[in-house]
Amino acid sequence: MNKSMFQMLRLAVVGACLALAVPGMAQQQPAGAASQNSPASTQPVTAPVQPAAAVPSAPAFATPAAVAPAASPAPLPSTDAAVSNDNAGKLLKPSSTVPHELSPWSMFLSADILVKAVMIGLAFASLVTWTICIAKMFEFGFAQRRLRGALEQIADSRSLAEAQLALGKNKSILASLLAAAMREARLSAGISSDTGIKERAASRFTEIVRAEARGVRRGMGLLATIGATSPFVGLFGTVWGIMNSFIGISKSQTTNLAVVAPGIAEALLATALGLVAAIPAVIIYNHFARLTKGYLETVGRASGAAGRLLSRDLDRAHGGSHSRAAE
Repeated sequence: MNKSMFQMLRLAVVGACLALAVPGMAQQQPAGAASQNSPASTQPVTAPVQPAAAVPSAPAFATPAAVAPAASPAPLPSTDAAVSNDNAGKLLKPSSTVPHELSPWSMFLSADILVKAVMIGLAFASLVTWTICIAKMFEFGFAQRRLRGALEQIADSRSLAEAQLALGKNKSILASLLAAAMREARLSAGISSDTGIKERAASRFTEIVRAEARGVRRGMGLLATIGATSPFVGLFGTVWGIMNSFIGISKSQTTNLAVVAPGIAEALLATALGLVAAIPAVIIYNHFARLTKGYLETVGRASGAAGRLLSRDLDRAHGGSHSRAAE
């Protein structure tokens, strides 16, 4: 009995010692494992922290004052939108503050005084060109019709007097040629040399034809001058305007297109006006040069017709005198 009780006490003491020793071993074993596996110990260490992180988010202690800061970042997009609107307005301001509209009239008004003078001169030259064109069209039309009609009227005439009667009030150059032939025949009355009379009459015809040629060529020289010089006058205005534009660029110290474009456009407008004045002048000059050549050929025909009538009259006069002398 005593042995059995002693064994039971011994077992109880051993069990108590084991019960006390096991928790100590359990606490030392994780520490040792952590010291041995320190590179890969991030997960065991952070795992206990997660329950502790959830403690501050308890809704029981949340107050309106604490909730308000969390909701305060929401108005930030509106401020960003306001800033973006301001920036957009600043970016749009240069386009709305362009110095002036790039239309021909506004460019003329804002051009330099010398460029304006060049433009006005070229516009006046263009006006002169078209005025000469209209005047010459009427002049050549009337002259050609009168002269051709006069040649048809005297086609069947046998003498200078008969031709003058056929012409009537026709005031073409043919009437002047016939009058000059009759005057020379009257002044040379009593002279037996027909050759001298014809030479003097031909000299009068030449003077009349030259005067007519000068008349029909009136204004042609001005057309040639406008056609030859207008491009260079316009180029002078362009060079002057571009020089002023570069001076303005250097003063403003900017190469913004809104600042550079107006001055260059004004300068190029002078060249455009020069071409507008020159191209029609050259075309009109060439057209009237052809018309003048054709008209002077018709005048030469009229001069030949007057000379033939004079020769007939002289032959008749000498034929009558010879017949009277024979009788």
